[in-house]
Amino acid sequence: MDLRLTEDELAFRGEVRAFVRDNLPASIREKSVAGRRLAKDDYVRWTRILAAKGWSVPHWPVEWGGTGWSPVKQSIFLDEVQRGYAPEAIAFGVSMVGPVIYTFGSEAQKKRFLPGIVDLSDWWCQGFSEPGAGSDLASLRTAARRDGESWVISGQKTWTTMAQYADFIFVLARTNPQAKKQEGISFFLLDMKSPGVTVRPIQTIDGGHEVNEVFFDDVRIPLDAIVGEENKGWDYAKFLLANERNGIARVGISKGRLDRIRQLAAIPVYGSGPKIDDPFFRARLAAVEVDLKALEMTQMRVISNQRRDGKPDPASSVLKIKGSEIQQATTELLMEVVGPYVLPYEDPEALTNEPPAGPDWAGPAAANYFNTRKVTIYGGSNEIQRGIIAKAILGL
Repeated sequence: MDLRLTEDELAFRGEVRAFVRDNLPASIREKSVAGRRLAKDDYVRWTRILAAKGWSVPHWPVEWGGTGWSPVKQSIFLDEVQRGYAPEAIAFGVSMVGPVIYTFGSEAQKKRFLPGIVDLSDWWCQGFSEPGAGSDLASLRTAARRDGESWVISGQKTWTTMAQYADFIFVLARTNPQAKKQEGISFFLLDMKSPGVTVRPIQTIDGGHEVNEVFFDDVRIPLDAIVGEENKGWDYAKFLLANERNGIARVGISKGRLDRIRQLAAIPVYGSGPKIDDPFFRARLAAVEVDLKALEMTQMRVISNQRRDGKPDPASSVLKIKGSEIQQATTELLMEVVGPYVLPYEDPEALTNEPPAGPDWAGPAAANYFNTRKVTIYGGSNEIQRGIIAKAILGL
């Protein structure tokens, strides 16, 4: 298999790189390079820049705003956007519920919801995980029952990322409690402004408010809020999670972080020579770079063998495992570059007269390190992914 890019693909890479360089607002890029948290408006602003170019949902069907690019060009685009420090697309709409809607949804659902995802006028969140039903998602207890012309949903979801911003949530709920647990689940689209929906913030170890608990207290939604067939939600969830795991590889983000590490490692930090002069540090940096190159090649192989039947590719689990491990390794390297100045984290929005304890780029390193501890867990923990690989690829 020849994994080298063609002349056309190399030219396309240059086009995307130039577009990101020339159109990403400087204020957003500066936040991303520094590892600062982006605001909702930052995501919306960049998404609409991409939408005006016709690039906000490149992997979608052309009729719904897609580009018609090959899988290789889609991968190049994602790599360059990530490496250029642009905000990631809000995956809950673009990569998760959007493909579910245009693949399994009704025509009315497609017309109602897909345009709002393209320009981020509608923000989505994911209602899957529950207390006691995370990696074992099929054990979920949130229930939906028919009542006249409505579905009534009751239950709780947790670790719901960015639910505080969301206009809509896609929810897995049990519609047949007598069926085998994977066979009695349905997939719903729910307005977050519906009476009975409560969002409660969870503060994470990095000091941020990224995830939430969401409670449904007899929330009424229309009968046509169900996607596809009743009790087939588990099939749609597997389709969605395969898309999520491909995105979690984040090759471009790790490339950008390694670029940043090499840049900062050349700066003397606290009275000694640059960290890059340490041969042990260079060896660890080189090892991560080798792993990242191998991941990039593996991703290209998966893309080249992309299935056209719409079924999940179990090889996406390989990308999820290694991609998440490399993301964690890069934040560990950055912590090592920063040294003791990583300890006193300064919130840039806090009111204080004290100067930073170290270089201004040192502050977010610890927060990013702690935040990336989650990437081996969400999207199906890496332990679960190894089980998928053993069964679906190795036949064990």
